[in-house]
Amino acid sequence: MAEHVESPPAPAQLLEQFLPQLLATVELGEFVDLACGAGQNGLLLAQHGARVCFADRNEEALQRCQTAIERLPTAQQVGIRERVRYWPVDLEVEGENPLAGQSFAAVLVFRYLHRPLIPFLKQTIKPGGLLVYETFTVANRQFGRPNNERFLLQPGELGSWFADWQILHSEELLEQQPVPRAVAQLVARKPG
Repeated sequence: MAEHVESPPAPAQLLEQFLPQLLATVELGEFVDLACGAGQNGLLLAQHGARVCFADRNEEALQRCQTAIERLPTAQQVGIRERVRYWPVDLEVEGENPLAGQSFAAVLVFRYLHRPLIPFLKQTIKPGGLLVYETFTVANRQFGRPNNERFLLQPGELGSWFADWQILHSEELLEQQPVPRAVAQLVARKPG
């Protein structure tokens, strides 16, 4: 009997929508997929020629990213392996800047919220670089988890943190597919 191999989830629609803008910043340097989970978002960018850092505190998540790359056709793997790195990092160490010394052309954050990290995110993105952020809002309580206030954005909260940046997209919406959820989305360019 053949072993079932689970495919990584599809990349976020928001990421696919803004792929041209992201790829236009490739010359600024490396991208980071923070709290990357299965790595589907960073992998999409790596497949399009970007240098990508997969960052997560969970070693198993980083292993899933590596496995997803190994399942690609051999010709694709070679180029991608040269452009990716894996960074085991705890983004929630109190009183520390986990992004100190890092500099990125773009930061991707999906389904993750740790408010003390926001000022460090703003610092780590290079001038002209992009932030692509999507996570849950308080309206998500009606659908179940997450429902803890610490992990849910208030209305307008995400956009307010980046009000001094060029906002390319900002929306709070109820999605029905693949499962019902309430999210805030932001794509912003750092001035400079």
